[in-house]
Amino acid sequence: MRYLVVLEQGPTSFGAYVPDLPGCVAAAETRDEALRLIREAIELHIEDLRQSGQPVPPPSSTGELIAVHAA
Repeated sequence: MRYLVVLEQGPTSFGAYVPDLPGCVAAAETRDEALRLIREAIELHIEDLRQSGQPVPPPSSTGELIAVHAA
């Protein structure tokens, strides 16, 4: 499965979350570390859903970068 991960850069860290898996988040000092942690978080989140008998939401979110001209 391939889930969309949203990365956000803050003043001192990076945050990551998965729109299709509410509550699945990670934060780290670097982009690479945030990506590593969110991958682990996704795997643990799905494992927890399965163990508790809850359905695993299928990946459905997509993303696109849109170029705009600033006014």
